[in-house]
Amino acid sequence: MRSAAREGVIMVASKPGKRKEASVLNRVKSRVVSSPYLPPLAAFLALFLTWELAVRLFKIQPVTLPAPSSVFYEFATSIGFYLPHTGVTLFEALAGFFLGTAVAIVAGIFMAHSPLLERTLLPIAVLANVTPIIAIAPLFILWFGFDALPKILIAAIITFFPMLINSITGFRSIDGNHLEYMQSLHASKWEIFFKLRLPNSLPYLFSAARTCVSLSVMGAVVGEWSGSTEGLGNVIMMSSNYLQTERMFSAIFMLAIMGILLTNIVRFIERKVLFWHAMGGDRD
Repeated sequence: MRSAAREGVIMVASKPGKRKEASVLNRVKSRVVSSPYLPPLAAFLALFLTWELAVRLFKIQPVTLPAPSSVFYEFATSIGFYLPHTGVTLFEALAGFFLGTAVAIVAGIFMAHSPLLERTLLPIAVLANVTPIIAIAPLFILWFGFDALPKILIAAIITFFPMLINSITGFRSIDGNHLEYMQSLHASKWEIFFKLRLPNSLPYLFSAARTCVSLSVMGAVVGEWSGSTEGLGNVIMMSSNYLQTERMFSAIFMLAIMGILLTNIVRFIERKVLFWHAMGGDRD
């Protein structure tokens, strides 16, 4: 009887402890799942660990595929070499992104108000979009020289089309009842645009911006491949020619960091600007 009573006391005493442990585990699990940083960080760690083990187990030559440890060592010991090239590529990408975005939004405003203008100019935009950018990049180098301008223009072209399509869709995505209400109040076209069309288009514009900001980096790199003496694209091209694989992967790693940071900056601005919109709060 005494042993049974003791077991009962132990079970009763252990239940609150187990519940507390389960509660702590559930809180940790929910924080991990809801965190925007921990799941991708774990995925990257798993990727690099698998990469490292594969290189060592299969004895892959560094000239073919270097281990992540050697790439990180090259990156850490030569950071002073990469930073100036990163600044050049970042400037070209951002300048092209803002130029392409500005032109696309202005064109989207006119096309959204004029179906005739859309039918006239959209095929030209589609033609520019389907033309491989790597095919026209040498022409831009020939026309505008080896300075930053051709790289900026290439980044702007690759940014232009996605932003244009989302701009047209966004400026037209207005509620008909809201439009009729503002027209009944004799609102001008500018008032309708700034108070109705522009706010409703912002989710579409930010959605395109998250895609275009990474495309602009790609455009800058393609321009640097065609003719440049600086920039991460030039580093990758020269490293490939001289079989400096660690340096090439380090430059690619720097481009990946740039793309991730720029995309997250756009997402941060989007959450701040679209705090009133359901899509702005639900993302991430």
